[in-house]
Amino acid sequence: MVFPSVLFRLVEWLIYHLFGNSCYLAATKMKNYSFHFIKNPSFKSNFQQQFQQQQQQPYPTLSKHHQNLINRDFNTMICDIDGTLLRTQSFFPYFMLVAFEGGSLIRAFLLLISYPLLSILDYNIQLRVMIFITFCGLKIKDMGCVERAVLPKFYLEELNLHVYEVLKRAKNKVVFTSVPKVMVEGFLKEYLEVDNVCGTEVHTVGKYFSGLLCDSALLNKHRAVGEYFGDEMPDVGVGNSTFFDHHLFLSPCKEIYMVNLQEDAKTCGTMSSKMPRDKYPKPLIFHDGRLAFLPTPSATLCMFMWLPLGFLLAIFRLFVGIYLPYSMGRLLGQLSGVRLRIKGIDPNSTGYGHIGPNSCRKGVLYVCTHRTLLDPVMLATCLGKKLTAVTYSLSKMSEVIAPLRTVRLTRDRVKDGETMEKLLSEGDLVVCPEGTTCREPYLLRFSSLFAELADEIVPVGLETKVNMFYGTTASGLKCLDPIFFLMNPNPIYYLNILGKVPKEETCGGGKTSFEVANNLQKQLAHAMDFECTTLTRKDKYLMLAGNEGKVTS
Repeated sequence: MVFPSVLFRLVEWLIYHLFGNSCYLAATKMKNYSFHFIKNPSFKSNFQQQFQQQQQQPYPTLSKHHQNLINRDFNTMICDIDGTLLRTQSFFPYFMLVAFEGGSLIRAFLLLISYPLLSILDYNIQLRVMIFITFCGLKIKDMGCVERAVLPKFYLEELNLHVYEVLKRAKNKVVFTSVPKVMVEGFLKEYLEVDNVCGTEVHTVGKYFSGLLCDSALLNKHRAVGEYFGDEMPDVGVGNSTFFDHHLFLSPCKEIYMVNLQEDAKTCGTMSSKMPRDKYPKPLIFHDGRLAFLPTPSATLCMFMWLPLGFLLAIFRLFVGIYLPYSMGRLLGQLSGVRLRIKGIDPNSTGYGHIGPNSCRKGVLYVCTHRTLLDPVMLATCLGKKLTAVTYSLSKMSEVIAPLRTVRLTRDRVKDGETMEKLLSEGDLVVCPEGTTCREPYLLRFSSLFAELADEIVPVGLETKVNMFYGTTASGLKCLDPIFFLMNPNPIYYLNILGKVPKEETCGGGKTSFEVANNLQKQLAHAMDFECTTLTRKDKYLMLAGNEGKVTS
């Protein structure tokens, strides 16, 4: 009987305190305004004048004073992340990212179906409901993974260039926000070097969030500014012109500027305040998560409508790839929406493919960039011949459904060298010397083992484009990687087959294995317009998942 009574009290609180208060306040305001409109006609004109004055920007626009501000140095700057540092004026997509990536499909669906109700609630009540749905029962560890590996990508893509350039000039940067501190603090401190973040604290119980607020209220930004600075006045404050609470909490500042995206679009162009990739505060090399799009309400609704059809389509594409010949599989795959873009010609198209045990000739080693687990499959499909792929870490399910032979390596250099030597004596081999996938236009450090074994090396640049789901993961279930990639409506695979490496550029020509590996990394980076890094597989998994990325059998 305890659970029904608790449930009843929760429903009673939601009806009478949450929705009742919000609707009562809205009805009271409408009643008061309508009363004044009817009884006092002059109130209508006064109300319109006040509204127009608020819309006419009592504070200067940031875009007009942007050049002056970035040429100055000042001590302190305060701002909000919602609608100011970020160009988007709704934080719903970021709650959806936490619900989907850190929670589950069910939690994300609950948040989505609550959106019509959220749109009619008061902003503070709306934020409370989103926090409760997103965080109730969520593991603190899962939220940490989302904050570290998922959210920064989407924050950077929506970062306001003008506000960030002004923020850089401040010695002391402080962000005050009503959104949960746990969702923004890591990004603000690591990428934007913010000194302090004051946000709403979410209550925890053991290893889980309760979904309630620590102080039973959202952060009062105006009060927080007074408590933080005391009698000292911040030098510069930046807010959003459409957020009326920004006018209040920025009032203690010596200089106040407002962001107005509509005005920026008219005067400077629609892309003027969008942060270009080459100006990111910190290069975005690694990120995790399944969603490849910002989950706005409309985009999320389309995703849920697509999921049943997308799953059936992925099963069909898998069936085609596993059981049909390469030529027919390639045709049906492209008819189902998979796009293959091939550049270059395989210099070994007239090769033997399979080499007998008594032959002294070695097979060809295809050295590929690594984008998804389907890289060897796509290469074999495009070349139309059987290949063997070596992997460092692959789930059992991926091995079972793979339409080509896969061999697991042990990370023991001697044993792995013997294994690859044997495989090359049997036929052509595919290797990805990065050792792990990378989604962004960067190449990780190449392992030099392959260069010691092969006589004939053909580098192949691979790149993918997806519009709904990423086909890789660092902290999720790797066995679902091919499924998620094939669930995309129109995934694109780019293959750039470079010419065979000249003999003088191999170990047989006097080069060391490290020189061969580094040279191939530079060639592929140049061909694919990527950037070389010295990061390794271990660096990626320690950064995203807190482990070394080993998959046990």
